[in-house]
Amino acid sequence: MARILVTGAAGFLGSHLVDRLLGLGHEVLGLDNLYTGSRDNLREALTHPRFHFQLGDVRHAIPASVDAVFNLACPASPVHYQADPHLTLTTSALGALRLAELVETRPTVRIVHASTSEVYGDPEVHPQPESYWGKVNPIGPRACYDEGKRVAETILVDAHRRRPFPLQILRLFNTYGPRMALEDGRVVSNFLVSALRGEPLTVYGAGEQTRSFCYVDDTVGAFVATLGLPPGPAHFDGPINVGNPEEIPVRNLVDVIAKELGTPLEVTHRPLPVDDPRQRRPDITRARARLGFSPSISLAEGIRRTLSDFRRRVS
Repeated sequence: MARILVTGAAGFLGSHLVDRLLGLGHEVLGLDNLYTGSRDNLREALTHPRFHFQLGDVRHAIPASVDAVFNLACPASPVHYQADPHLTLTTSALGALRLAELVETRPTVRIVHASTSEVYGDPEVHPQPESYWGKVNPIGPRACYDEGKRVAETILVDAHRRRPFPLQILRLFNTYGPRMALEDGRVVSNFLVSALRGEPLTVYGAGEQTRSFCYVDDTVGAFVATLGLPPGPAHFDGPINVGNPEEIPVRNLVDVIAKELGTPLEVTHRPLPVDDPRQRRPDITRARARLGFSPSISLAEGIRRTLSDFRRRVS
């Protein structure tokens, strides 16, 4: 079994990954500054003998005595990443630089970096393949996240060109599930919290913008699958999209939640945020071929599981 570092371990996605890795028998070191993460997300892991939590910042240091690093450290919701744009940008860029420094001396360490579909911006190509360069506003309110993730990819790929090491970059599309922060501003959590509180659901624009929602267990499965790739400094053949290719308009998500709750939901409309993508759907051809990735949790089932968690926390 491997010794694995998960940065951003106390976050929504990071904590699920920690749990899965422990369940597979690995020793896990979790690093988090708790800016958006919570120890409550790790309440089971913190009692596990093979889990070690370290309060720290990925911008400053990366523990070297590991076999692999899953880099998930970065605020990932608009409310959080726009609250401190400098922190968001530097977490992505300097975090990637620290990883590049690590593999200079330890080129056998596998680096699995969590990038994002936001690197495609408001796409003009649909669905989005990894070969698409994107359409991103470099000075818009979302740029701290979009461009931070883009430059992180650049740093890691340039480091790989200089001295090859095992590298995978996963571009994640709209992951959701239990442990999402209640007030993180993402559409699934916004809708669920409002519905459970008996408040109108806020839909931006007419709700015609589309998203592809991937349940957290499926996303975590893609990360774990990277451990099965050949070891050593293999040729890096590009980022891999990870998401559910089932695309729905945001307004249809209201109907899915209403059906699970068994009650009609009131909706209010507000103007679209600046630079909000109109379409989002991954081409997962490479993920299927390289990782054997194929999402298995339907949106209805994923919302049902997420609702159970949100009910407990909202009440």
